Amino acid sequence: MSAAAAIALSAVAMTLIVGGRYLLSSGAFALATRLRHPGLYRGREAQIRREIGWSLASAAIYGIPAGVVAWGWQARDWTRIYTDADAFALWYLPVSLFAYLLIHDSWFYWTHRAMHRPWLFRRAHAVHHASRPPTAWAAMSFHPLEALTGAIVIPALVFVIPIHVAVLGLILAIMTLMGVANHMGWEIAPRALVHGRAGRWLITATHHEAHHAVYRGNYGLYFRFWDKACGTDIGLGSLSAPDRRKHSPAER
Repeated sequence: MSAAAAIALSAVAMTLIVGGRYLLSSGAFALATRLRHPGLYRGREAQIRREIGWSLASAAIYGIPAGVVAWGWQARDWTRIYTDADAFALWYLPVSLFAYLLIHDSWFYWTHRAMHRPWLFRRAHAVHHASRPPTAWAAMSFHPLEALTGAIVIPALVFVIPIHVAVLGLILAIMTLMGVANHMGWEIAPRALVHGRAGRWLITATHHEAHHAVYRGNYGLYFRFWDKACGTDIGLGSLSAPDRRKHSPAER
């Protein structure tokens, strides 16, 4: 098989994996929502279909660079992904985990904030904010331009920062979990975490709900560091106050 064919096959396989991961994770959280909060998504069938459509398109955009990286790792040893736990000291495992999360969070903050500039908002980010309020199916509901900004950061990092394959899998799991949980319309995290000391720095659904309510501030993905440092942290939202979700975006 030629290299081009192998890369294409790898990209297709990764697209199916990303799409399947989305359907399973969002579907599981949607089911949990139905069981925990019956009727929360009632009347949003058209919105959910739109969210699924955009998300599956995003899955391909995420899957293509992931497929190229997977092939390059296996066939050409291009990346810094390693499988031997003894290749680096054990303390490096958590260090690499947090390095990836911090860099990804920084990239997300600044690209997300840029997406709220009027020109980019109207042409790209409005797709995500068309879900008012979002559901568990909205985690990957992006315009292709926005999906591209999210699809390149982790694949790029594996060429620069060594990462154990299991830690990389954990990073992808955290990314998926937080992406879905922070959009499903209710708080899954314990109240002690959300309103405690850790909640001052970690992003949960209550924090991200404020972003979807007023369209300004709370641009981070995992941590509140950049929002606090840049004065864009608008605090926690109120998932029990549906009137806040009806606000129109100031950027429009």
